[in-house]
Amino acid sequence: MRIHVHTGTGREQPITSELWAEAARRAPDGGGGHAVSFGATAEALCEALAECEMVVFTNHLPRPLPAPAPRLRHLFCTFAGIDGLMPLDWLPPGVGLLNNRGTHADKAGEFAIMSLLMLASHMPGFVADQRAQRWNRQHGTVLAGRRLTVVGLGSLGEEAARRASQFRLRVTGVRARPAPHPACERVVGTDALDAVLPETEFLLLACPLTPATRELLDARRIGRLPRGAFVVNIGRGALLAQDALCDALEEGRLGGAVLDVFTPEPVPPGHRLWTTPNLLMTPHVSCDDGASYLPRSLDILLENLRAIRDGRTPPNLVDPSRGY
Repeated sequence: MRIHVHTGTGREQPITSELWAEAARRAPDGGGGHAVSFGATAEALCEALAECEMVVFTNHLPRPLPAPAPRLRHLFCTFAGIDGLMPLDWLPPGVGLLNNRGTHADKAGEFAIMSLLMLASHMPGFVADQRAQRWNRQHGTVLAGRRLTVVGLGSLGEEAARRASQFRLRVTGVRARPAPHPACERVVGTDALDAVLPETEFLLLACPLTPATRELLDARRIGRLPRGAFVVNIGRGALLAQDALCDALEEGRLGGAVLDVFTPEPVPPGHRLWTTPNLLMTPHVSCDDGASYLPRSLDILLENLRAIRDGRTPPNLVDPSRGY
């Protein structure tokens, strides 16, 4: 297949020919013998679109495409959440969009369990006490036996649930199409979220952002959580109502939160998030491992290319109607 890798500008670590060659060496079939070009300019992209069958891109792909692409059949993006690409009306007819779902799983699982451990041990409060030079002893609790609800059982939530089960948390999974999952004590549909919130001690948001999940955790649902509950968000900032969450933390109704994603990003100076008590913030880094991110993305791409070659549906094909 004729493939063009468009890195664009602003990417800290571009996809290089060396990274591609390393991925090809790892692949069972040696990478399939694809003809691959690399570019970072609009001119290189326009030239490649005239003949390529696939474009691999970061967030910097111009939309709509800047030139005719008569042979284009697939676009592969080196990220999983496609909310920034919606609506997909810019996608040429007959062209499939693939994401790198699965790249983030290991890091997301580790970050999630780290967050749960920190919340159970009152780390947000201890950080504030250290800054204030205040000695304030609080005893944490173990995770075993406590109730965790994971909203979204894609690659992020699935790995977080698996890690949590190793710490013997009682995990409830929530997803659009409920089905049993080995890491979960039970799995319910999104329509049952209200019913499980009152028994949820830890709530982890790990689902994609779609019209159906925007502000899924609104003020009303925050109010359904038990007093002292904890919230972790590694999905998208708009999954929750930030001001309502800050209100609940300031009033002491929630025990703490770890947020890795926000609306907007970056969080501007002076925003109330910076000073909300019992809140730890990280700058959208929960799921990215700088050492493995691009190599793993390329491994996933080559898996999809093998599926296309064999006449199978590529596993990372995005369903526009679902938004992921």
